[in-house]
Amino acid sequence: MLVRTALAALVAATPVAHTRVVATNPVDTTPHVLDGIVNAITLVGDTVIVGGAFSEVSDSSRTFVVERDNLFAYNVRTGAILPEFAPSLDDPVYALAPGEDDTVYVGGSGLLRLSVSDGSAVEGFDPQVRGGQVTTLARSGSKLYAGGDFTRPRVALARLDATTGAADPTFAITPGAARTPQVKVHALALTRDRLIVDGSFTTLNGLPRPQLGVIDVGAARAKVADWRTDAYAPACRDVFPSYVRGLDAAPDGSYFVVVTTGGYGGARKLCDSASRFETYARGDRVKPTWVNHTGGDSLYSVAVTGAAVYVGGHQRWMDNPRGHDSAGPGAVPREGIAAIHPVSGKALSWNPGRERGIGVKAFLAHKDGLLVGSDTTRLGREYHARIGMFPLP
Repeated sequence: MLVRTALAALVAATPVAHTRVVATNPVDTTPHVLDGIVNAITLVGDTVIVGGAFSEVSDSSRTFVVERDNLFAYNVRTGAILPEFAPSLDDPVYALAPGEDDTVYVGGSGLLRLSVSDGSAVEGFDPQVRGGQVTTLARSGSKLYAGGDFTRPRVALARLDATTGAADPTFAITPGAARTPQVKVHALALTRDRLIVDGSFTTLNGLPRPQLGVIDVGAARAKVADWRTDAYAPACRDVFPSYVRGLDAAPDGSYFVVVTTGGYGGARKLCDSASRFETYARGDRVKPTWVNHTGGDSLYSVAVTGAAVYVGGHQRWMDNPRGHDSAGPGAVPREGIAAIHPVSGKALSWNPGRERGIGVKAFLAHKDGLLVGSDTTRLGREYHARIGMFPLP
C-alpha cells in the first residue's frame, strides 16, 4: 500500500452508546462515492474517513467530482469533502482505526500509520505485516490489534505496539486448522478485557474454537478464555467453507453479535443469520442467546448500540428461520438493512430500506447517528451513493 500525497489532520474519537434508535431518513449532507465499494469507516473528531476500492467522490449536491484513490475524508456535520485530504493508495483499504497524536492506521495490503498533518509515514512505526491483507483493526491505548490473512509477524492475528508497530511477544494466540486454504481473521471486537475474534480458523492455540473465540486480554499474558461454542461448527453450503463475517460488541462489553453468510442452512444452523452471545459466559457449550435468520441471504456487517443491533447485507427478510429464499412464517421484509431488538432478538419496526447489491460492508455508530458504507446508491429510499448516515432523532 503506497501513499503518494498528504492527509488532513484528524482528532481521535470515542464511540458512544445510543439510548434510542436512529431515524429512518438519512441526512442530506453526505458526499457520494461514485464507483466501487466502501469497506471501512472511522470517525475522528468531526472528520469521517472512508476507505474502500473507489476512484471518484462528489459533494452531496453532485455539483463537482474529485478523484480519490481508495480513501477520502469529509466533515460529519457539513458533508464538506476535505480538499487537502487526497491520499493516493495503490490498493484497496479494508480497515481503519484512529491513532493517538493526530495519526490514523490504514489496513489493506499492508499496515500504515500516517501523520495526519502531512500524510507522511510516522517515523518509527514499522509493523512488518507481510504475506496477506489486513482486514480488521482494533486499538486500545498503546496496543493495536490486527487481523487478516497475513503470515508475518504472526499468522492472521497480531498485537502490535501502537507506536512502533513491533509485535508484542506476550501475545501468542495463533488461529489454526483453517476451513479455508489460508487461515483468515474476518472481524475483531474489543472490550475492556476481552478480544472477540471470528474467522476461518477452528482452533485458537490448539484449543477447539470453530470460527469464533474469546481471548482474555486483561490477564498479564493474553490467553484463550474459557468460552467455547460449537454453533459455527456445522457446515453451510460448500462454497462457504467459512461463513462468519461481521462482529461487534455492545457498548458495555457484556455481549456481542456475529453475522454470517453461508446460504440457506435451515433453522438449526447459523447460516445467513445474526446471533447474540454473552461475553462472560463460561464453558465449552456456550449457546447463542438468540438467533435471527434471513432465510437465505448474507449479512456482512453489524453495529451494536445498546438501543438496537443494526445488521446489513443483501437480505430481503428478517425473523425468517423457515424461509428458503422465500418469506417463511413470521418473516418481515427488511431490504438490505435492519434493526434487531437487543433483548428479544426480533426485528424492530425500523425499516428505511437500502438497495441490496453486494451489501453493507461497514457501519459506524457515533454520538450523532449511524454511518453506513456499501456498494449501492439507494439508502432510505433516497440517492446516497455508497455512504450515508442515519441521524439520531
